[in-house]
Amino acid sequence: MVCHMQRISWIDRGQTVSFEKCAEAEPRPNCVGVARLGSLQTSGTVFTLWMQLRGSSWIESREGRFRLHQREWIAFEKESRPMVQAGRDGICIGVALDGDALRLLGTLADSSIYTGHGRMSRPEARLALRLWREAQAGVLNSVHALRPLLLHVASLQRELADGVQRCPGRSRMRKRQVFSRMQRAHMYLEGNSHRVVRIGELAELTNFSSWYLSKTFQSLYEESPQSLSARLRLERAAMLLRDTDMMIGEVASASGFDNCCSFARAFRARFGTSATRYRESGVAFPPESAKSAGGSRKPVASVRT
Repeated sequence: MVCHMQRISWIDRGQTVSFEKCAEAEPRPNCVGVARLGSLQTSGTVFTLWMQLRGSSWIESREGRFRLHQREWIAFEKESRPMVQAGRDGICIGVALDGDALRLLGTLADSSIYTGHGRMSRPEARLALRLWREAQAGVLNSVHALRPLLLHVASLQRELADGVQRCPGRSRMRKRQVFSRMQRAHMYLEGNSHRVVRIGELAELTNFSSWYLSKTFQSLYEESPQSLSARLRLERAAMLLRDTDMMIGEVASASGFDNCCSFARAFRARFGTSATRYRESGVAFPPESAKSAGGSRKPVASVRT
């Protein structure tokens, strides 16, 4: 697909597009769709939010690799440069927001859009699609045509406001900056659930010291980065046991465990049963009912784990 963007760009049926390879003079769409094995490499100049309407998509970014399922949304900062690959039957719609669009949202309401990963209800997904279509039907690259869609996106993240308030900082702007960086750290752990993540990696990603990062993360999510990493790795292992025919040792390795013994102990502590019995039962233990690896955890930030 050539990079001559009209009112909307659909990357469909195995087509591949890179915003970074587009000429600077070429207009880039605010609304873009990726469907049926199409793929899009975004640039590092726009904040992007993606909403999965059907099927699934794979997204690779600086924060890691994510699989987006039906009626899930995910948002990335400019530096993340996500690459979106739709599944065989997948339909994913996206919004690319430059500085002008983000400033417009600030003038419309005392709200913002943050990095994160969450779910939509069926009515919310339908409304998102309608507003997305109306936005792309407006004036090309007009940020004002995005107004209703931006407000809807902000409403999808309404639970994030509580997290912003708990962040350190004298001004609301500073609190938002800290929260955005913490969200990126949370996303990084989610996107790297196949391995152990070092605190130094998160510190480099957020440009905070390891001490400040750990303290703020614990205060915000009521779970340390290390505990969250362990929990996400075990939930990944449970998914692999449930959805694949990988051997137990292979599941342990694919979830960042050095050996089967340490994996077996951690899995039983988390789910109250052995990995073998978990697979045989075929029952998906919801994270909320399972024994947490990190103690009590408050459901903040609307980040789906």
